[in-house]
Order: sequence, then C-alpha cells, then structure tokens
Amino acid sequence: MRLERLHLQGLRCIRDLTLDFEPGFNVLTGANGAGKTSVLEAAFLLSHGRSFRSGARDVLVQRGTSGLSIFSGIRHDDGTVRRLGLGREGARWVARLDGEDVAIGQLIRECAVVCFEPGSHALIAGGAEERRQFLDWGVFHVEHDFLLTWRRYQRALKQRNSLLRSASVLDELLLKPWEHELARNGVLIDGWRRAYLEALLPFLKEQAALLLPELGDIQLRYRPGWPEDEDLADVLATQRIRDQGRGHTTSGVHRADWSLSFQLAPQREHLSRGQEKLTALICVLAQAWLDAKHRGEWPIVCLDDLASELDLTHQAAVVNSLRATSAQILISGTELPEVLVHTPAKMFHVEQGQLTPLL
Repeated sequence: MRLERLHLQGLRCIRDLTLDFEPGFNVLTGANGAGKTSVLEAAFLLSHGRSFRSGARDVLVQRGTSGLSIFSGIRHDDGTVRRLGLGREGARWVARLDGEDVAIGQLIRECAVVCFEPGSHALIAGGAEERRQFLDWGVFHVEHDFLLTWRRYQRALKQRNSLLRSASVLDELLLKPWEHELARNGVLIDGWRRAYLEALLPFLKEQAALLLPELGDIQLRYRPGWPEDEDLADVLATQRIRDQGRGHTTSGVHRADWSLSFQLAPQREHLSRGQEKLTALICVLAQAWLDAKHRGEWPIVCLDDLASELDLTHQAAVVNSLRATSAQILISGTELPEVLVHTPAKMFHVEQGQLTPLL
C-alpha cells in the first residue's frame, strides 16, 4: 500500500500542506523544527489513531486554530484506492472513509504504518504499556475480533475497579460476573498475543542477524499478566482483598509484558543506548515484514531522522533491505542521508511548515 496525496491542516507548525508521494523512497529535508516529523506523524495518526510523540493530544493542534485535519488517498497493491480522513475538534476525533463517518478502528484497519523515530528506544527501555501498544497494534491487524474483545475487557476492568474502590465489604455476587467477563476476554487476548509473537519471532531473528549479529541469537519472553500455571478467573477471585487495598485490579492482560534478550547480552539492562535503538528498529522492521506477509502488501515505513539515529553502516543495512521490497518509505532528516545519494527518491524540503518539492 502507499499514500498518494497527503493533505494536512492545523497539525503542530503546519497550517496547510499538501504532499504528493511516490512509490519507494520519499525524503523530507529541512532544519530542526521545520515540520518534517509532523508529516510522518500524520501518516502514523491515520494508522494508529494516536501520535508516536509523547505529550498531551492538545499540542497536536496548531496554536490559534480550533482543530486539525488529515486527509489522504491510500492505494492498495490490488489497485483499490480509499480516501482516509482524520480530524480533531476540541476533544473529539472524527474519522472518515470514502466520505463516510466511521469508527476510528475501521479507519486504522485500512492503513498500516510502522515508524522508527528518536523515541522508539522506549519500546525496549521504557514501560510495559509501550510494548503492549506495539503488540496489540499487530494483533489488531491480524484478528478482526480483537478490538471488540479488548473493549469488553476494558469495560469489565473498569467495573471491577469501581466496585473495589466503592465497597467497604466486597460482594462476590457483584464482582463475579465482571471477573468472569475479564477472564473470558482476557484469555482470548492472551491467546492472540501469544500467536502473534510466535509468528513475529522468525522475523525478529532475521532482522537481528542483519542489524546486531554480534549479539548472537535473539530470544523473546512473554508474561501474560498473571501466573501462567493458574486460571485467570481463580486469580481474580483470590486477589480481591489485596486488589481492594490497592484500589485496582493487579492481574490480567492489562498487566502483560514482553521482552527481548540476546545470547551474548542476556539482559536488556546490558544494552547500550545505541543497541536499544537498533533493537527497537529490529522490532519495527520485523513487524513490517510480518504485516506484509499477512496482508499481502507492505505497510508504509517511516524513518524519522534516520541519519541522526543510526551510523552509516546500519543506515546502509536498513536502506538496502528496504530497497529490495515494494514498501513506500518516508524518511526525514536535516539533509539527504549519504546512503540515499545514489537511490532514486522523491525529495521535499520543509521550512516553517511549508513545502518545496525538489525532484
């Protein structure tokens, strides 16, 4: 799949901008703060319904404007073209597909974007929520029932937490139905996550051999969020008193996590910051390869500030690997990365939110 015309209004420093992307490599250059990353962020928003940048959603909207909008055509490999739109007015997001209002989940199912950016090392060094989001985005694009099941799980979790906080004496008759709902949906989510990680592992190994061969074989560990040899419903029942004291549910798939280790660097704490970045990139590229296998077409690949994040050797490894695929790649940087000097690419220069096509 590939983005064709991308139109942005009111996104960070961008007042009104239209870009016509080409297949293959598209490179955005310009000074820091010019708006290059915001273009990649827009593509990511269409695919995830959230930004890869940290901070409040309100900062997405350009100062002095009431909202933002992102529109793009997306062309699938079978020739189908869909029109995507995502807007924000106040606190409300509005999604459109081919001119019709749709749920955000329906919009992001249509568009797949993976992104490596300066904050990506948090996937390895940060908290578990970052890793769950990465995992669940992949599961969402494989299992069509995932979103509904996740929403049911969240509703039951909210109700159980409310009962834990509001009741001085716990009522089993009130808690048990919500615990049953938590366990039923949690087991489904857990099974889908395990299956996804099992499918992802061969691609992780391939990318690790490409980018970090000196660290040896890669291993993946998954923790479901409760003891693996116990039934989730039983765990929830036995932990009621403890959970009441803490005011929230301490076991379940909302507490799950996964981690990577290497044969020659078993603990992630032993990785340097550069190795953390490369390990995060391994995950992003592995997810792209798996999505391409499942979908039958490549997701859009965004590489933000590539030259600053990777040395020349690793830049070349990534670019050469992607050059052999049918992926559309969006790359940003203060200047054209050296490894792309002899690669056909559509060039854009961004300055203070304004765009100048160069080639």
